[in-house]
Amino acid sequence: MSKVKYYYDPDTLSYRKIEPKKSRKYRNIFLFLLASAIFGFLGLMILLNTDLFNTPRELSLAREVKNYELQFELINRKLEQMEQVLANIEDRDNNIYRLYFEANPIPPEQRRAGFGGVNRYKSLEGFNNSEMIIATAKRVDIIQKQMAIQSKSLDEVTKLAAEKEKLLAAIPAIQPIRNEELTRMASGYGWRSDPFTKARKMHWGMDFTAPKGTPIYASGDGKVIRADNNSSGYGKHIRIDHGYGYMTLYGHLSRYNVKKWQRVKRGDLIGFVGSTGRSEAPHLHYEVWKDDERINPINFYYGSLTAEEFENMLKFANQENQSLD
Repeated sequence: MSKVKYYYDPDTLSYRKIEPKKSRKYRNIFLFLLASAIFGFLGLMILLNTDLFNTPRELSLAREVKNYELQFELINRKLEQMEQVLANIEDRDNNIYRLYFEANPIPPEQRRAGFGGVNRYKSLEGFNNSEMIIATAKRVDIIQKQMAIQSKSLDEVTKLAAEKEKLLAAIPAIQPIRNEELTRMASGYGWRSDPFTKARKMHWGMDFTAPKGTPIYASGDGKVIRADNNSSGYGKHIRIDHGYGYMTLYGHLSRYNVKKWQRVKRGDLIGFVGSTGRSEAPHLHYEVWKDDERINPINFYYGSLTAEEFENMLKFANQENQSLD
């Protein structure tokens, strides 16, 4: 109950009751209602942002959203680890594997190219966490594309490795007569004195002196394309096509151990030393051809000679002596 206020009237020498103005009364009522509305609104906002008046279903959904956000965070951490591992594989692929096999590296812009054209993530738009979901989806798609490119690259490297292995097996790489069965290296590649005319002429191969019947071995994998005595001067001889432009010739044999079109491996016994054809004594005349040009065989013994043995052979091969054919 509001207090009644009085004032002293000196004219009447009495106390008179103070009557409040109506405008002030209405103003007080308005201010009270306004303050009540403001405090009521603030209280409602506070209550709406707390779990006090949420239904059990709303609380359950809120927990699920929090759980999904946590799961997305864990997924992105795993994606980051995958990106690091993939980047390491890509680096080795470009700078080791492809470099070794002389293949062009895959440029980064090709490995990390995005997806143009239609918006692939339109269905994920319009949600509270759309930005997070779309970013994760893009990350997954890019990793999948990088993995597809890397898988294709490794398939190519595997083929290159298989081809390189075939090439290394095919290149002539061993001496066709074993050192322990060799009398001496009689003559090398280059200008030599002809044993019959004594004239100086080009000797296109290397002569290995050995007793008649000494085994002769294929210096690389390949296919026998000739095993006959129908070539002038070589007598009984064998020619092996190794592929990749390489061919080897083995001349003046006493007999064969292979037939035409037979496939051989490096180290297979193919024939025996003789002195058939234009030959002065039992020996093997050995030639190496590359792209239909005869080249010095001295560069193709890395698979069977030690450094010391190769140095000795090089010394004898460079002597301008008389050849045996």
